Amino acid sequence: MTAADPTYPHPDGSRGHPVTTENLTTDDAALRQAMHRVRTEVDKAVVGQAGTVTGLLVSLLARGHVLLEGVPGVAKTLVVRSFARALGLDTKRVQFTPDLMPGDVTGSLVYDARTGEFDFRAGPVFTHILLADEINRTPPKTQAALLEAMEERQVSADGVSRPLPDPFLVAATQNPIEHEGTYTLPEAQLDRFLMKLVVGMPERDAEVMVLRRHAEGFSPRELTGVEAVVSADEIRAAQQAAGRVEVTDDVLGYVVDLARATRQSPSVELGASPRASTGLLAAAKAWAWLNASSAVTPDHVQTMLVPVWRHRLSLRPDAQMEGVSADAVLTSVVQQTRVPI
Repeated sequence: MTAADPTYPHPDGSRGHPVTTENLTTDDAALRQAMHRVRTEVDKAVVGQAGTVTGLLVSLLARGHVLLEGVPGVAKTLVVRSFARALGLDTKRVQFTPDLMPGDVTGSLVYDARTGEFDFRAGPVFTHILLADEINRTPPKTQAALLEAMEERQVSADGVSRPLPDPFLVAATQNPIEHEGTYTLPEAQLDRFLMKLVVGMPERDAEVMVLRRHAEGFSPRELTGVEAVVSADEIRAAQQAAGRVEVTDDVLGYVVDLARATRQSPSVELGASPRASTGLLAAAKAWAWLNASSAVTPDHVQTMLVPVWRHRLSLRPDAQMEGVSADAVLTSVVQQTRVPI
């Protein structure tokens, strides 16, 4: 990072830790600078959502997927489109509706009268970044069509498995306040998302800047000025570099202790699973790499805990009636779990 930008914003929007360059290779530093340029490009189109952009970057580096939740009009779609443009990756958008069928997402077999055979016509999921807009507006059958793609990074049809492009990321959006005509994502579907990012309202100064840009002619449809600043090869190299960040046995034990603490919480019906633990570890390694750390620390784990686990906990009905939130439970778990020295 440059001296002008000494910290990396948390996925919750707060400021991160000072970035250093100790124990880093030149290649790692160059890749990290490339990821920083992605943030800079997205900032040309989006104001006040730096934490959301960071969450997308962490998920991309950890080879995960992101669920963006926020009220209409807070730039959820714009963030994803700008992010894909800055990465220089192919992207496709699917508007999820009640009548959308699984084949409309993954693709289907189409009869070719000239050859007398069925040919596979690829769906929009065959892209680098899939924007699944308002994913909770389509029935579970269509939602489940993404399960294999998100987990196995392939689509199977007629006994043939077809690999998806690499890198591959699903960024799904949903509105938390509108429930008419929606279908709640089942736990199995939610578990496939590495992170759930809550996209909130911008601060006053940021909102003034949004209006200023629009007054000066900015069009969110055209993304004027946002350019590709990295290549697919650099992204894959950054993913590999993040995966090489060291993790001590103490930190691994800390992740397990946090997961077990969620299962023992009186407010929780279903706690964090081993898949949740591996997701937290992957996100913590990516976050450590972005912050130029050669090893994962408990602080990296704590930073990633809420966005990675908030959608994986099932609260007891009585806790929900009392207004307890998953975020509050996780905050309590962090406070009560012993941190390794």
